Amino acid sequence: MSPSAWGLLALFLGVLLVAARPLGVWLARIASGQLPHWMQRVEAPLYRLAGTAADRSMHWTQYALALLVFNGLGVLVVYALQRLQIWLPLNPAGMAAVSPDSAFNTAISFVTNTNWQGYGGESTMSYLTQMLALAVQNFLSAATGIAVVFALIRGFAARATGVIGNFWVDITRITAWVLLPLSLVLALALVSQGVVQNLDAYKEATTLEVNTFQQAKLGTDGQALQDDNGQPVMEDAQTTTQTLAMGPVASQEAIKMLGTNGGGFFNANSAHPFENPTALSNFLQMLAIFLIPTALCFAFGREVGDRRQGWAVLAAMTVLFVVAVIAITPAEQAGNPLLSSLGVDQLSSAQQAGGNMEGKEARFGINASALFAVITTAASCGAVNAMHDSFTPLGGMVPMVLMQLGEVVFGGVGSGLYGMLVFAILAVFIAGLMIGRTPEYLGKKIEVFEMKLTSITILVTPILVLAGTAIALMAGAGAAGITNPGPHGFSEVLYALSSAANNNGSAFAGLSANTPFYNTLLGLVMWLGRFGVIVPVLAIAGALAAKKRLPVTVGTMPTHGPLFVFLLIGTVLLVGLLNYVPALALGPVVEHLMLWPAA
Repeated sequence: MSPSAWGLLALFLGVLLVAARPLGVWLARIASGQLPHWMQRVEAPLYRLAGTAADRSMHWTQYALALLVFNGLGVLVVYALQRLQIWLPLNPAGMAAVSPDSAFNTAISFVTNTNWQGYGGESTMSYLTQMLALAVQNFLSAATGIAVVFALIRGFAARATGVIGNFWVDITRITAWVLLPLSLVLALALVSQGVVQNLDAYKEATTLEVNTFQQAKLGTDGQALQDDNGQPVMEDAQTTTQTLAMGPVASQEAIKMLGTNGGGFFNANSAHPFENPTALSNFLQMLAIFLIPTALCFAFGREVGDRRQGWAVLAAMTVLFVVAVIAITPAEQAGNPLLSSLGVDQLSSAQQAGGNMEGKEARFGINASALFAVITTAASCGAVNAMHDSFTPLGGMVPMVLMQLGEVVFGGVGSGLYGMLVFAILAVFIAGLMIGRTPEYLGKKIEVFEMKLTSITILVTPILVLAGTAIALMAGAGAAGITNPGPHGFSEVLYALSSAANNNGSAFAGLSANTPFYNTLLGLVMWLGRFGVIVPVLAIAGALAAKKRLPVTVGTMPTHGPLFVFLLIGTVLLVGLLNYVPALALGPVVEHLMLWPAA
């Protein structure tokens, strides 16, 4: 990596650490209910309307049922708004109703925090749909993920209570006292950088400075007309115009990043200058993606009574993240060997960025594009400021692998930490087998029931990814969407299913996925990938909450030092990645081997 790439990485991690620690303290207070009295008075009427109370805790089955019903209703509302938007207000561009299959896919996508988009936002969704359906679910899906990790943390911290909190209270407090204030601050910061925020009609702009010019007049047969002297007949013509989409972009942009949602107001997502106009806005967006996942690690340490536990989990995440950045950046800086063999200069210099600039914004260059790609796929966000489909084979494999690890390298808000804690349970179980002791984690014995649930949690997404990829490749409708036959086409399908099952939402854009087949397949995979993991995690939380917390003894395995961090990283890589090695060998690895012999 170049010195500038190292400098950007160091600056990002430094600012992230400073910003996340105080937020972690506040999240811990939210999880434990230690709120100022005025906040509790504001909440009280809402709880009375919902028929609950702030001090009424739930068994894990009640918590899971409330969560599933809430999100199921969300799918119905988002679907209905898309299908009815042609008759609803705040539709200045006259957007038609979204097709049934696309509306089905989008409703599940935004409710599951995936935000996969098979459509162009500025040409498909009205302002009302963007605000009332998509932006609202950006808040609620993020709050759902944080609520689940709160429940799991309470399971570790509880002393044989058997309850894990109240879902309605959790989702209210997370939305009102965490996501809304942070989104307001970030939205104002983005507006200051030039991100659009209005309800205006779309604007028409001419593309040339000269408004009129002379061109030959065409007849009905498409041929140029001639006068009596055989000269072409000329006529005045107007320059072409471009439609510039407007809309409430900054408000949706803020929560899409903070909530690791990722869905773009515009089709180009964060590569669009109206979504991401400056280097500072780009840095703020990257910071926002990791902010809450990092802060939750600090909150975890405080809630379980040992801050070193939070640092250990954060250290494992950071090591995996830095390795991914070190892998992707040189791969993109090296450029394309096929171009080098033709004598094309791809070296970085004062006159050019160098390297593989295909699909990247010249405003950001390779360093910021590669770092953004790692952040967005490590954090289950899916927002992009460069087209991952145009990365080199190994460069494109890095974001794919980060998703396939289970989105636990920081991961989505809440989902990253509870995914990593599931791997931590597996790690202590493996360690217990090696030393012949009953495995424990944070004072709770890890027994048969917990291990069965852990196995289910870890295996759900690989099954969905690999089975879904196989179905798409065998089905005629799935193969028809592949525009790049060969290893790269296989990679596009594998990436799409990895993104859907792990609720990321980014894509190798060469796959034509806005079809009834892919909209249905990916919608089902997104739903099962989200709630097929959440339900067993809540069951683990309930099982742990019912157990007594054992005191630390000389025989207790420490889970806060470098040895445990190394064990946790090894467990994530071995268990999380080995499922996908054959598939990766058929896609990006083969493509890399086909590309580089020509150098």
